[in-house]
Amino acid sequence: MPVAVVTGANRGIGLELSRQLAAQGWTVFGACRSPSAELRAVAAEVWSGIDIGQDDAVARLRLRAGERPIDLLINNAGILRRQSLSDLDWDGMRAQFEVNALGPLRATSALLPNLREGSKVAIVTSRMGSIADNSSGSHYGYRMSKAAVNIAGVSLAQDLRARGVPVVLLHPGHVQTEMTGGTGQVSAADAARGLLARIDELTLESSGTFQHAQGQPLPW
Repeated sequence: MPVAVVTGANRGIGLELSRQLAAQGWTVFGACRSPSAELRAVAAEVWSGIDIGQDDAVARLRLRAGERPIDLLINNAGILRRQSLSDLDWDGMRAQFEVNALGPLRATSALLPNLREGSKVAIVTSRMGSIADNSSGSHYGYRMSKAAVNIAGVSLAQDLRARGVPVVLLHPGHVQTEMTGGTGQVSAADAARGLLARIDELTLESSGTFQHAQGQPLPW
């Protein structure tokens, strides 16, 4: 069976990705800070204690993965701190950079020895990281961290091309999760289905692209 690693797998989109992958016959390793009963029910292994906002996540992921090949890495873990210009939280902004921007790079570098030709890497980002699409401002830390991970994803696509590993940057939509306070327009299950469809379509030719879960290309 193919093997997938999903970060931030204990709830929300990550849990739905894990659930749907398992239903499709994948062996799912769910990485998270704290496990959940729902994740334990679908994942072959739960890698708890993995905080991708911390540098020690690299060593922890390498230890958990061992030498096992990984066919799909989904960098899903992320955090959102709502901030306006009149209410800037510098520590909160730094935390978002650590998790949203540096986290996927930590996870991908940690599991690089496990990726082989034909493996795929997906980064769940946000159109809020789009410069061209920003017409409402605010959310400084979140927008900046997602813009940063977008360029990191493009660099990963370039660096991993020679290994035969494509990378895609995916916006799931405004999803009804705990992160959004349930105010989204798309269920986590529907968002996960769209994300997995885009991942299934991913090739080296489309590597490095920024797409909506429904398939539309998004502006940088």
